[in-house]
Amino acid sequence: MSGAAIPPDRRVIIASLRDYVEQLREEGMEGVPAPVAAAATPRGSNTSAVSGAEGEISAPLRATSQSAARSVATAGSSAPTELFYLYPGLEKTSDLAELREFIGDCQRCKLAPRRTNLVFGVGNPKAELMFVGEAPGADEDARGEPFVGRAGQLLTDIIERGMGMTRAEVYICNVIKCRPPENRNPELDEVAACEPFLFRQIDIIRPRVIVGLGTFAVQALLKIKTPISKLRGIWHEVRGTRMMPTFHPAYLLRNAGDKRLVWADIQEVMKVLGRAVPQRGARG
Repeated sequence: MSGAAIPPDRRVIIASLRDYVEQLREEGMEGVPAPVAAAATPRGSNTSAVSGAEGEISAPLRATSQSAARSVATAGSSAPTELFYLYPGLEKTSDLAELREFIGDCQRCKLAPRRTNLVFGVGNPKAELMFVGEAPGADEDARGEPFVGRAGQLLTDIIERGMGMTRAEVYICNVIKCRPPENRNPELDEVAACEPFLFRQIDIIRPRVIVGLGTFAVQALLKIKTPISKLRGIWHEVRGTRMMPTFHPAYLLRNAGDKRLVWADIQEVMKVLGRAVPQRGARG
């Protein structure tokens, strides 16, 4: 290896740091600088902001990231019980009622003492379409139902006006079933404790399409740390089901200009489901 070459471990560190900063920016953290784009770089490309020899690695890193994003979920569908070793018997639950009974008054992670209600999920147990969000907020914690606050109202608008469906036709849930304090981001141990229940929900419902809402939900589903901006609009596979990542409704409340991107993602979902897009949806 020549002296100018960058060791593989350094490549990974650079890529991880860049993705992490982009993730923080997407989640609305103040003080995170905007990405620096080179003058000759086409708009929308994922070019590294680092210069010199480090900047030269951006192309292979993009290729590696895109390849991983397209194939990462296939391992999850090949062994449907691989996440259930924490909770023996979980894989034997045959419907959502049995699964909810199995979870019980869950005390499996540090979120339990501060919750008001466990937020399991709601909707059609045989839904063709499943929405997966991150975690309950204050309104959801109070009512025990996912997506009932301002972000939930926007999601309902997407489902009803944009897709011509009802909330009762789809299934809606979160990765985390209990509200994190002050709506902070879920922590790794909390995701690890709760995600087997999400994957069992997917196995039981067997939807035709999953829509992953936001960075943390999509990262939990795909087991990667790539920011949602690099994943949305591209079909992935989760446990044998097609999954479309898109922005979380809460993000759209702060960044209304990106509603057009979510609308494009939703149109792709409608095509796969074989449903016509309502005319009035184009105005939303």
